[in-house]
Amino acid sequence: MLDNKKLWDDALAEIGMNISKANYGTWFRNTRVAKQDDGIIYLGVPNAFVKDWLFNKFHKLILKSLRGLQPEVRSVEYLIVKNDELDKYKNTEAVAKPVFSNQLDLPELYINREDNLNPKYTFDSFVVGSFNELAHAAAQAVTKKPGSHYNPLFIYGNTGLGKTHLIQAVGNFFKQAGTSKKVYYVTSEQFGLDYVNSLQNNKPNQFKEKYRKYDLLIMDDVQFFSKKEKMQEELFHLFNNFYENNKQIIFSSDKSPKYIPNLECRLRSRFEGGMMVDVIKPDYESRLAILKTKLKSSPFYPNDDAIEYVANVVQDSIRELEGALNSIVCQAQLKNRNLNLQEVKVLVKNNIKPKKVVSIKHVADVVADFYNINEKSLYERTRKREVVKPRQVIMYLLREDFNTSYPYIGQKLGGRDHTTVIHAYEKIKNDIKDDSILSQEIEQIRLMLYNE
Repeated sequence: MLDNKKLWDDALAEIGMNISKANYGTWFRNTRVAKQDDGIIYLGVPNAFVKDWLFNKFHKLILKSLRGLQPEVRSVEYLIVKNDELDKYKNTEAVAKPVFSNQLDLPELYINREDNLNPKYTFDSFVVGSFNELAHAAAQAVTKKPGSHYNPLFIYGNTGLGKTHLIQAVGNFFKQAGTSKKVYYVTSEQFGLDYVNSLQNNKPNQFKEKYRKYDLLIMDDVQFFSKKEKMQEELFHLFNNFYENNKQIIFSSDKSPKYIPNLECRLRSRFEGGMMVDVIKPDYESRLAILKTKLKSSPFYPNDDAIEYVANVVQDSIRELEGALNSIVCQAQLKNRNLNLQEVKVLVKNNIKPKKVVSIKHVADVVADFYNINEKSLYERTRKREVVKPRQVIMYLLREDFNTSYPYIGQKLGGRDHTTVIHAYEKIKNDIKDDSILSQEIEQIRLMLYNE
């Protein structure tokens, strides 16, 4: 095994050949391998912004470069580490019990290269709450009657909400049950790469045979197929083969098939022909339950005030919630004591992405674009149905998501009285409880607002 400095220096040389000098100088400066532990590389980064950027933009390249030098590398974790703290990590590969030897999650086991399943993603380790209970119930129903009950199963929702965990849990269920079913998990991007490679190598039939031999196919992030007509066609034929042979298919996406742009109608109808269920942001009680579950395997257990603070502040994603908790426990291990509430607040502030600040005009632009109406009409004194609803949605979002005052919203949207805004907010708030289509529309608008 290479020492930390040698490993990262060689990896940087590989990374530098694949990205621009500007990106290299901006994002990889002051980074280094903090420690290695059982196939996991802990990469020390200077702040939360760099941590988030490296994970979202360069994670695959980093992992590929490290594995090319050290094949036993299984994953990469990112730690915010100040330069003066890095000395504590030196030569950790020679220490019997490294500083961060204890993990919050179940032990990170090797991903099986035959089926691509991560063995830590099971139903037992999945925390069920009001935000995901329907998706969880549907996934469990598939395990009872695969190929006939909920086929296909299509789970969608924003990133970081546990979709990958849940769909892989189905595959791991069949593995653990010892059935003869052949299971395969693949991202849509990898499926696309396999397809392109088969064409380049003039082996299209080999590609078809590879995927059609399975009894359960689990495909992640199918929004990747947007605008890729040839890949959509190949997936359509594969889907038909599975369906006609009563083989189970499970898909995940960051949005409903209805809102995946440039998706062929015939493929969209296949996605919508089974069970479609969304996963939304977890509520406070669910976030608190997730934190307490993750802490069961930790030697350090923050006091209730600290846990409740994290659950209250980190709202958007389970992944972000776990990242904040990892930082707290890692710092506690470093200091060999539990952190007080003020220390937790500082860590959380440094490790979560700030809420995106948007203008009222931007919200109006996004909503107008979503409903395909002229943005100027939102400010006019019109009662046309096609304008009233989008305007009410804007008022709801400005109040619900950005806590904008009723008078200010009314003033900016055509000089309307604040009582009009209150009525609009209450109407949308009540309607989404019973109108699943409206609820989906608002979630998609939120994705457009926050993920640009």
